[in-house]
Amino acid sequence: MSVVHYDKRDRIAYVTLNRPEALNALDDVLNDALWAVWQDFEQDPTVDVAILTGSGKAFCAGADLKTFIPKWEKATLLDARKNTARGIGGGLTRGQHRITKPVICAINGHAIGGGFELALACDLRIASAQARFGVFEVRQGLHQGDGGLVRLVAIAGMAVALDLTLTGREVLAEEAFRLGLVNRVVPADEVMSTAESYARMILGNSQHAVRSAKETILDLIGRPLDDALRLETFNAYAADFDDVRARLEGFFNRAKQ
Repeated sequence: MSVVHYDKRDRIAYVTLNRPEALNALDDVLNDALWAVWQDFEQDPTVDVAILTGSGKAFCAGADLKTFIPKWEKATLLDARKNTARGIGGGLTRGQHRITKPVICAINGHAIGGGFELALACDLRIASAQARFGVFEVRQGLHQGDGGLVRLVAIAGMAVALDLTLTGREVLAEEAFRLGLVNRVVPADEVMSTAESYARMILGNSQHAVRSAKETILDLIGRPLDDALRLETFNAYAADFDDVRARLEGFFNRAKQ
């Protein structure tokens, strides 16, 4: 049985974590399979948006502690240094996080621990009303190490990052929405259709503009204001003007009708 289902339809890549018996916990086999998936997604010109979800009742329960703990409790500093080039989720949290094609997370159930980190690494998050979130690592003597702290601060601010990380408390979907951790909360049977509607909105735009915008946003983080303004200006004006002209002609023609 494949630990990842990977399908492509109508310019959308569908990526489904498929270890339902382990609540889609991330082990080396699943991470390696996802690494290959994200490489293919980045390079395949027939797909422009990905939707990531989980099979069964959970999105992702985080790292598979049965294999994670033995692997790292006896690791060397060199092992840790090598690990910095390759995060969890097949590198979506670190290592392949610079893919400029958008990734939408369809959170069908619990996203806890490393699963929460993986969800935060996606560009948009659509959550089931039954979804649950939490920095549960602190309950086991650990804390986020795969972008969870970085992205919590960037997405929701230091106060929220401290709250969720220090308490390790469970966050329900509606609170996650209020905190800005997810973009939409919908009934469980509408998660995928809502993610697809967002994907189609993205597909209706210029893909050059979409990818440039994502790349620019990632590059702006942490820069001084003047530096950030220069970078935004350069990237925005270095547009694909053949695409711009074609789109404007279509717009003006529709306006005349």
